[in-house]
Amino acid sequence: MAIGVYFSPAAMSAPKYDECIALLRQAGAGHPSGRSYHACFGTSDKLSVFDVWTSQASFDKFGKTLMPILTQLGIDIGPPQIVPIHKVTTRPKAAPAKKTKKKLSPSKPAKHRKAKKKR
Repeated sequence: MAIGVYFSPAAMSAPKYDECIALLRQAGAGHPSGRSYHACFGTSDKLSVFDVWTSQASFDKFGKTLMPILTQLGIDIGPPQIVPIHKVTTRPKAAPAKKTKKKLSPSKPAKHRKAKKKR
């Protein structure tokens, strides 16, 4: 079952968040398996995070990489709020453009003319 995870730390600045993301990328967890959606929002001195995960197990696995990084950066996120996802609605994918077939005109035989001699 998909879950929503909401983190609302007392204070997480934009530079600290950006540093955390850079460290996650270095650890190979920039786009972790099982995370469907990630949003960071708020003012530059008090950011919050909301993620959608395919399962609690996927989130727990990511937490093993995330938590030491947060500790290293001195970010106390507190306990996350975890809620089951009832439904996720996304924009429909655009239909591929239809290819139109060109109507080919029947080939016309080339007209051959004798070149006129200049005098």
